[in-house]
Amino acid sequence: MSQVHFEISGRVAEIRLDNPAKLNAFTVDMLTQFAAHLEKIEDNGDIACVLVTAVESKAFCSGADINGWGDLTPAQFSRNWVRGGHRMFDRLARLSKPTIAVLGAHAFGGGLELAAACDARVMAPRATIALPEAGIGIVPGWSGTQRLARLLPEPMLKEMAIFGRRIGAERALQVGFVAEVADDPRAAADAMAARVCELSPRAVEIAKSMIHAARGEDAGAMVEALGSAAIAASDDRAEGVGSFREKRKPKFSGN
Repeated sequence: MSQVHFEISGRVAEIRLDNPAKLNAFTVDMLTQFAAHLEKIEDNGDIACVLVTAVESKAFCSGADINGWGDLTPAQFSRNWVRGGHRMFDRLARLSKPTIAVLGAHAFGGGLELAAACDARVMAPRATIALPEAGIGIVPGWSGTQRLARLLPEPMLKEMAIFGRRIGAERALQVGFVAEVADDPRAAADAMAARVCELSPRAVEIAKSMIHAARGEDAGAMVEALGSAAIAASDDRAEGVGSFREKRKPKFSGN
């Protein structure tokens, strides 16, 4: 039975965690399911925005299910669990569509890392964020000390990762990590998504790529993607393809 659901409503896609008995904690299967849904989204040109949500629980996502990695050898833990999570989270961060995490409840560990991989976050007033890994003898493994370091002030990140403190919604809003604190975060996210659907999809995609490149995140890949998009629209590209198929010498115009 799937614990990561995928739905499309109009031009908005939703990926929803559904593991409430474990506070929506990730399992290996959930990572795989989530990654598969991301591929569906990337291949669907009709989707303009993506919401990352969770079923009602005390947590949006409490991180990773300890039963999924507690008995792994050090090599298995590093190669399979940590790297597998990195692949999925990086894929989410690089998605061409804008993404919004809907934090209706607490986001701890991997749940906070999941929210950080999205482009924007909307948070309920009662929700908190935390990195509690040190309390069970591990460290953040899915970009908690890397991606979050670009989104949060260093003292705040240290409060969570080193001192074990939780950060409330209003404080997260003050530092810009959260776009909005709302009693109904889903409604607020829906309003943001509706606005995205009114914008130029291509302009939004390119703007996202430019912002990521500017902060050094996959800068080389972003530059290549933007360059490839520009050349794909050129007359020279059409001439090059046409001359190859017609087995003749190309006549490039520079346009």
